[in-house]
Amino acid sequence: MTQVTKRNATKFLKDEYDELVKNHFEWNIKILESGSTPHAIVNGKEIIMMCSNNYLNLSNHPRLIKGAVEAAQKFGAGSGSVRAIAGTMKLHTEVEKRLARFKRTESALIYQTGFAANSGLIPQLVGEGDIVISDELNHGSIIDGVRLTKADRAIYKHRDVADLEKVLKDADRKYRRILIITDGVFSMDGDIAPMDKIVKVANEYGAMTYVDDAHGEGVIGPDGRGIGAHFHIEGKIDVEMGTFSKAFGVVGGLIAGSQDLVNFAYNKSRTWLLSGSHPPAVAGAQLAAIDVLETEPQHVKRLWENTKYFKKELNTLGFDTGESETPITPVIVGDSGKAKELSNRLFTEGVFALPIVFPMVARDRARIRTMMNAGLSKQDLDFALHAFEKLGKQLAII
Repeated sequence: MTQVTKRNATKFLKDEYDELVKNHFEWNIKILESGSTPHAIVNGKEIIMMCSNNYLNLSNHPRLIKGAVEAAQKFGAGSGSVRAIAGTMKLHTEVEKRLARFKRTESALIYQTGFAANSGLIPQLVGEGDIVISDELNHGSIIDGVRLTKADRAIYKHRDVADLEKVLKDADRKYRRILIITDGVFSMDGDIAPMDKIVKVANEYGAMTYVDDAHGEGVIGPDGRGIGAHFHIEGKIDVEMGTFSKAFGVVGGLIAGSQDLVNFAYNKSRTWLLSGSHPPAVAGAQLAAIDVLETEPQHVKRLWENTKYFKKELNTLGFDTGESETPITPVIVGDSGKAKELSNRLFTEGVFALPIVFPMVARDRARIRTMMNAGLSKQDLDFALHAFEKLGKQLAII
């Protein structure tokens, strides 16, 4: 009798992880043992934080903490339901009204996360008989959202509006709906989509525009109002998606646009309909974050002062920072192993800056991705620059 080898149902878990380790592609998680502050404790070591998304240093701002505490004391620890049933609190609607005013759009809607916004809304905007046209370097959450649709897909060259128009011309009479989707600020390279030109060409072909402005909210545009304000096209982008988890210092996704968009989204988007709403403390902190952005412009100003100084000094030292034009400043190394080695040595020197390797970037474009913070002092930046210079020479990067 032939003996059948029993299948090992989970062997692939270890095999695939071991392959990642072999190629230096795995994540090594470090533990934050303090608040997310410019000087933090990570794995028991005091470091200068250069890899958080807490751009404006608001995560520990007294007004946000106060907003969270007061909301929890008044409304409790949880909302008790999904938004569509019994989990919409007055706090949630107040945040949405204030956000729409801040963004200068007709309406806004808060999602549980930015990923939930992309994965839940994109599949509802387009379906069979439609097409999504996407920038080739879009974020993974956009890619996953597009994969959930039944629409056809096309890619245009990164930030290349002429190539986008070629795709539009080809798609124009073939499809019911056309959705153009792009990151606003690209999270790996720190460059900005030419949203004004994208909106213009979209209007010529009757296409919808959708921008993931997760890294632009609170960062670019007057008073940090995002990519619409940056290009003076507020209210002209059909869907502005963003997040509270970065510059706003809290957590939660958002969309801003027309009232029609919001009505559509909260009736059709299953990630919104079927996920518990934010605890009151989160909503209280979100509301306080908007207050801070509207009344304390010094945070955005300081962020950009630090960004310009740090980027200029890195370039002077001979580092390749790519096409970055925002507080996301990559230090491109090339080889994944070398990028990980640089990160490890930086940590030993007291600088926490993580490597980004394949598949998040191309195999030969591994880098240390530095993220600027408004709370870092010039002394902090000089300390980090000294470490980069020392180790860059040791590893023959500069």
